[in-house]
Amino acid sequence: MSVYTLQNDQLKLQMDDLGAELTSVLDQKTNKEYLWNADPAYWKRHSPILFPIVGSVKNKTYTYQGKEYTLPQHGFARDAQFICISQSENEIWFRLEATEETLKVYPFLFALEIGYQLIDRSVKCLWKVMNQDTSVMYFSIGGHPAFYCPLDPSHNQNEYYFGFDQKDPLHYILVDNQGFAVNKPFEEQYILDTDQGVCPIDPHMFDHDALIIEHHQCHEVSLLDPSKKPYVTVTFDAPLFGLWSPTGKNAPFICIEPWYGRCDNSDFFGSLEEKAWINSLAAGDIFSTFYTITIA
Repeated sequence: MSVYTLQNDQLKLQMDDLGAELTSVLDQKTNKEYLWNADPAYWKRHSPILFPIVGSVKNKTYTYQGKEYTLPQHGFARDAQFICISQSENEIWFRLEATEETLKVYPFLFALEIGYQLIDRSVKCLWKVMNQDTSVMYFSIGGHPAFYCPLDPSHNQNEYYFGFDQKDPLHYILVDNQGFAVNKPFEEQYILDTDQGVCPIDPHMFDHDALIIEHHQCHEVSLLDPSKKPYVTVTFDAPLFGLWSPTGKNAPFICIEPWYGRCDNSDFFGSLEEKAWINSLAAGDIFSTFYTITIA
């Protein structure tokens, strides 16, 4: 494993080639760290890449073209060794390609490139999924960045707030005790009430694991300090996202997770291409997107 650095006079970023994971977002002026430190007492990761699935598949197995495959939660990319393919003063790219081992659990020839671009007080997290196979490829991909909350250890998390670019209440679904989505029609989903897009962080908000917010309801989520001032903002174009902190641990961080895909529904028994929010990519095509983390 090697550690790489990008920095300007505002921020210093660090990332590993193991998982191509962003591991630090440090304010150069205040020496304050914004990204979770991966303390295993709470959660051993910083900002893993979720690929080729997001969440869990039923019984850790799925079927494709009549054959059964096994994948752990969130897939294999977060624990895979990437290769750094380029680095400049403000941008870096890592690459992972299919191997004999990945083909045993995910039957597609792919290349996955993960990039980070530092722009003033923002980091642009870039994804490219390439179908190097001869037929349609099915995949999910997601981000899982964890941010300190509270940012100031003298505060309590329940003094903080979420800020959303959507001013109306948000609809969300939950997962069951096995980690699968309890899907409901939009009009029957749970409601996250906000006051003009601001919602207090309740200590029991994550008692049932992640909140899953679908259907492009929101494209910008901020963590707000006790004065309701945003200190970190995640901006994305993903069709759904998750909000999460470990259940029952009083963990001092919250994840804001842009997703293109999610866990199986609790009543799902179909094949890979029938999964909720699955993406399809034609042979030779490239799926390219990004999300941005901005430090106030």
